[in-house]
Amino acid sequence: MIDNRLPPLNALRAFEATARHLSVKNAAAELCVTPGAVSQMLKLLEGRLGVALFRRVNRGIFLTDAGQAYLPAIRNAFRQIAEATDRVAISAETGLLTVSVTPFFAAAWLVPRLKDFQDAHPDIDLQVVTGNALADFTRDGVDLAVRHGLGRYPGLVSKRLFTVEMVPVAAPALVDRLGRPADAAALAHWPLVHDAERKGWHLWFRAQGLDEIGPPRGPAFDDAALLMRAVSTGQGAGLLPAAMVAAELAERRLVRLAGDAWLQDFAYYLVWPESAGDRPKVAAFRRWILKAAADDPMEHEPIAT
Repeated sequence: MIDNRLPPLNALRAFEATARHLSVKNAAAELCVTPGAVSQMLKLLEGRLGVALFRRVNRGIFLTDAGQAYLPAIRNAFRQIAEATDRVAISAETGLLTVSVTPFFAAAWLVPRLKDFQDAHPDIDLQVVTGNALADFTRDGVDLAVRHGLGRYPGLVSKRLFTVEMVPVAAPALVDRLGRPADAAALAHWPLVHDAERKGWHLWFRAQGLDEIGPPRGPAFDDAALLMRAVSTGQGAGLLPAAMVAAELAERRLVRLAGDAWLQDFAYYLVWPESAGDRPKVAAFRRWILKAAADDPMEHEPIAT
């Protein structure tokens, strides 16, 4: 039996979206309706409750005290509905949820947090596989992947998880031979070791104010561990995640050459086929990892210089 005291669901969705964005226009875009429709739903809800939920000042919109008190319960209700829907839909699915990630990301970030996902979704049989090349989602049976790069994968959907601090490093023997670079411009003349997309160094130099450094010459690797091995054997300077090289720097097996950078486009991305995005297991993992990444991005130990 439906409780007649409950306001219309669409009006509650309009309230939650408007409260989150503090914008009728943005709420309308999210809900795929017109701003006028959102305003009408808010008016209906306020009339039903007999209290104003928003106050409008000039062109801005803000929650009233009543709106602020009402919002947590509505958000919690929508969350409970979403979780219940996931549980019902997931229970109807069979098979594994396979997630492909890079070895470093698996060890440094994902695996320590997986218990939270399993506790929230005990009915999902999660299988984590590691690799560096982007998965063939059809042939390999992979549902989602996490990769580090620019997030440009034709035919696939990608969502940035977080950016990590990138540090330029080299082997002590190479530093002894070439001398510590005086600035970023001097480092542009060093032999360089690259990521597979050959974009990391370009973005780092641009962050240092250098746009023209010439074509990216030198070897490239799709595996960060191999890249670090090439750097440690003196083949050139490399750009690597701070967390990955923290111990190497602290123990003087590598030398930090210049300032680090948070390269916003060069990040960890969650990647999946558009056709699989609405599958309940895929959607559940996507929501979990995006929230986990927002709440707890990849951390690193202080780096010795």
